[in-house]
Amino acid sequence: MAAYLPDMGAKQDKPGLEQVVAAAQAANGASKRGLPPVHLWNPPNVGEIDIVIRKDGTWVHEGGVIGREALVRLFSTILRKDPDGIYLVTPHEKLRVAVEDAPFVAVRVDRANGGLRFLTNVGDEVEAGPDHPIRVETDAAGGPRPYLHVRGGLEALITRPVFYELVEQAEERPTPRGAELGVVSNGAWFALGEVEAAQ
Repeated sequence: MAAYLPDMGAKQDKPGLEQVVAAAQAANGASKRGLPPVHLWNPPNVGEIDIVIRKDGTWVHEGGVIGREALVRLFSTILRKDPDGIYLVTPHEKLRVAVEDAPFVAVRVDRANGGLRFLTNVGDEVEAGPDHPIRVETDAAGGPRPYLHVRGGLEALITRPVFYELVEQAEERPTPRGAELGVVSNGAWFALGEVEAAQ
């Protein structure tokens, strides 16, 4: 259930999914090229909406999966990461959503002209490099949990099959901690983990 927070002069009515869809469509229509400039918007109405982005990239609204791929892609264009959470942002509303891990999932990787080009579950194409780094954390079981920076602090979880493709392309480099595997994309080196841990 969506609810507005009472501060900052926010409205007390609850935004329905249809309102958010209309606002997202308007925001995308106003930006003739590229993504809407969500980083520039400071909307007067701040609240939350019952949307959860699951670890596998599935979007859920009020307990039901949002099955329309076009709708998920539309919403993904107005996501913004703020210090206190991730929001759907339009010029008039800023609604917090729950994210179990990362808001995007990297489902494919291709090597092209010295770069690693990733495709996300919402259709973003991102080339890893200095502005789009790859980082690898360790999960609770001690395994690798890799991420790619997509935009504005928003990351994509790199799926296991895609990570294995990276490991297959990786080269070994000595470090003070021991030998590490990593990949190079657009001139930047990204460590994937210690040789034995990454394999």
